[in-house]
Amino acid sequence: MARRCSVTGKGTQFGNNVSHANNKTRRRFQPNLQETALLSDALGQMVRLRISTNAIRSIEHKGGLDAFLLDAKDDVLSLEARRLKRRIAKAQDKQQAVAA
Repeated sequence: MARRCSVTGKGTQFGNNVSHANNKTRRRFQPNLQETALLSDALGQMVRLRISTNAIRSIEHKGGLDAFLLDAKDDVLSLEARRLKRRIAKAQDKQQAVAA
């Protein structure tokens, strides 16, 4: 499984370990990915995603999973997140049609 956040697209970065003697060896900086379940208000159910801790903070700041995904650009989202975004948009449209 790829080490990539399914919501923000954050992935592995590369850099150098630099010793006291100024020797440089390549290293990887892995994102802090967590398997977490988030509540979708529009769908009325928990959704399991593998996202970075930075994405968890961003989602909470935006006001929830639905608000974050509907505001996010499709090219950053993974295929799974884009499908979830479409499901949320469809569910919200359905709720607005019933309310009107």
